[in-house]
Amino acid sequence: MSNAFGVSEFDSIPDARPDDDGLIELPLVPLRGIVIFPHVITPITTRNPQALAAIQFGLTGHRTVAGFAMRDPSHAVQRVEDLYEFGTELALSQVARGGEDQRSVLALGKRRLQLVSIKQTEPILIARARPIPERRTRSEKLLSATQRVKQLLQHVADLSPTIPEEVLDHILNARDAGLVADLTASALLLSLEERQRLLGTESVEARMNDLIAALAQEIQVLELRDEINVQVQQEMDRSQREMYLREQMRVIQNELGEGDIFQQEINEVREQIIAANLPGEIHEKALKELSRLSIIPPMAPEVGIIRTYIDWLVGLPWTQRTDDNLDVRHAQEVLDAEHYGLPKVKDRILEYIAVRKLAASKMKSPILCFVGPPGVGKTSLSKSIARALGREFVRVSLGGVRDEAEIRGHRRTYIGAMPGRIIQTMRRAGTSNPVFVLDEIDKLGMDFRGDPAAALLEVLDPEQNHAFSDHYLEVPYDLSQVLFITTGNDLDPIPAALIDRLEIIEFTGYTEEEKVAISRRFLIPNQIEAHGLNGAGVRFEPSALHTIIREYTYEGGVRNLDREIANVCRKIARLVAEEKQYGRRIGSRKLLDFLGPPLYTNRRAHKQDTVGLATGLVWTYDGGDIALIEVSVLPGKGSMLMTGQLGDVMQESAQAALSYMRSRAVDFDVPSDDFENYDVHIHLPEGAVPKEGPSAGITLATAIISAFTERKVRSTFAMTGEITLRGKVLAVGGVKEKVLAARRAGIRQVILPSENKKDLVDIPQEALDDLNFHFVDGMQQVIDHVLLPAPPERQRDIQRREEEHDEKDDQESKPESKKSSKKKTES
Repeated sequence: MSNAFGVSEFDSIPDARPDDDGLIELPLVPLRGIVIFPHVITPITTRNPQALAAIQFGLTGHRTVAGFAMRDPSHAVQRVEDLYEFGTELALSQVARGGEDQRSVLALGKRRLQLVSIKQTEPILIARARPIPERRTRSEKLLSATQRVKQLLQHVADLSPTIPEEVLDHILNARDAGLVADLTASALLLSLEERQRLLGTESVEARMNDLIAALAQEIQVLELRDEINVQVQQEMDRSQREMYLREQMRVIQNELGEGDIFQQEINEVREQIIAANLPGEIHEKALKELSRLSIIPPMAPEVGIIRTYIDWLVGLPWTQRTDDNLDVRHAQEVLDAEHYGLPKVKDRILEYIAVRKLAASKMKSPILCFVGPPGVGKTSLSKSIARALGREFVRVSLGGVRDEAEIRGHRRTYIGAMPGRIIQTMRRAGTSNPVFVLDEIDKLGMDFRGDPAAALLEVLDPEQNHAFSDHYLEVPYDLSQVLFITTGNDLDPIPAALIDRLEIIEFTGYTEEEKVAISRRFLIPNQIEAHGLNGAGVRFEPSALHTIIREYTYEGGVRNLDREIANVCRKIARLVAEEKQYGRRIGSRKLLDFLGPPLYTNRRAHKQDTVGLATGLVWTYDGGDIALIEVSVLPGKGSMLMTGQLGDVMQESAQAALSYMRSRAVDFDVPSDDFENYDVHIHLPEGAVPKEGPSAGITLATAIISAFTERKVRSTFAMTGEITLRGKVLAVGGVKEKVLAARRAGIRQVILPSENKKDLVDIPQEALDDLNFHFVDGMQQVIDHVLLPAPPERQRDIQRREEEHDEKDDQESKPESKKSSKKKTES
């Protein structure tokens, strides 16, 4: 609201001085839809570049500017015709930024101006204008008009609360007629043309007459509004008081000759429902909600809730769908062009396309679950599947979701209720048959708000998801045409009931050869293009790629490999930008300058045959790895100590391995009293990393037997397998990852359970050629392969015999000393 207070802060800004022609030159501020009267402080908020430049010029120079209203705010000011003829000389103060390109200032009107010409337009607008002097006259007629304006303004204020009380008091107490006229014109809700007419009227008496007419018309409007309120009040009875606002609006619109806006909106919603071509049940539900909406008062809180609900019903893709591209060859080309390897998952998608081509009406969409280490291409392959099928691709990350309502939505009775993520994503997809990826399904949580994994049981069940029930929609939604793909790193956190509904497809880690091929086909070209090195002739030598894979990354996927290649490209890009010399061929020797010292140099944990030290193969989220198991036998009381953050299952495996050793102590020539006189300490290095699982059973047993028998363990062997109390070796999982870890570590001899022989089918041939496999059924076979012959005599036995001999000598020396002391006593 404009006001006339605080003018003292503008007193220091002088008026512009006229030239010999009586004209002044000022920076021009084009005003959008406002007119500023003299003696009135008005806020100006603008993002117009011309206005901003003039405001900055005036503030910097501590000088006034000219404010003229624009005739067409959508066009920049270039000519005099673009502005109204009359404006105001303004003093500016109190700058505030309203956004990145917006500024707000307070402007005080100093005096009226008449625009003569625009002297310049760049870099700022400069206007030449003629000041209009204030004609101060005191006549009885003017005093009477001024008093009449004050009376009418008081009447307007009584009828309408739009005029602030402090502004009204200031006008009523003003004595100068010109000030009263300008303040009153600023306080009234007048059109831009009416304000311009008042601003351009030089005679104060004429302005007063115009204001009297405007105030009389305003009073008529306000009194008419009061009459309408009385009519409405008379038409309503006590039971219909809540209809007051709607009835008031109806009467006002009837007086103006307009229709019912609320009814027009209801008609528009009805047309949207008809045009949406909803299924029968959904169509009836939407019309029922619309009928409820039509009888509720427009200002009732339920209006927004019902309207939002209808928008969701209309906006969902009930029948819209995309046609599948069922060309198997095309799908094969798309998948091969964007991803290397992964034959199992590609075959599964091609089989799906083939069956859908032959029996689309009888086939149910599968629920696939891609499980594997990070960086192997689970999510990106899902996008390729969508492109191959010609479907829309949507994705929802489930990591950290703990609320069941995130899946099923909230009831409409809750404030701010919304559908769950499934329905929200379907609306975003725009079709009823997208490729829908549920990422990180193994990262779901659970708390007092429910179990999201249980809510997914209906979504991911082909027998149930044709009628998925969202709490917000309250009507079934068909998800049977959606191709759901879930991704995760580990199956253990996923409930068994949910796993039963998923078709598990494992993504195993890449071999070194596969990583090299992926780097050449995808990673290097993408990074060279991303870093602007297309014309630089950069080429990675095979030795460099092998070095990066072996010494700078240690993962099953290729995400870190991509980062290291990008790191090299950044270093080269800097050399190119600085116009320095650089080598176009990147060899292994240059990697030390680009990437620094290698991160993984000691692939083989140990290279010497050692007592009590065995090498096991383990599975991790990042693929396979090797693990050292150390066992020491120490003098003690027969207890067993385990360190290295071992899980319960691994501790039980260690107990079983020790029990197997004790049961065959005679066969290993280990005295039974060793288990009472010595403690066993089992340790797995990297104690900060939790370790769990039964597959280290034969490795633990090997290390324990070696420690007791002092037979050295061959360092060229790595092993995996679960052990029973009777020494039977059972099958384990993650064979491919473990075998590739042994190959990566340079270990050529691998011991596997015989039952895992079938898993070698998944291992690439180049890895099989580099390794020698030994399949075992019992622990004795492991011992025969891994342990060297026993020494002639255990060091522990030698030490014990020496201790017994020393103890015997001490006992024999004690009687002699007693006899000599007795002789001395007798003497």
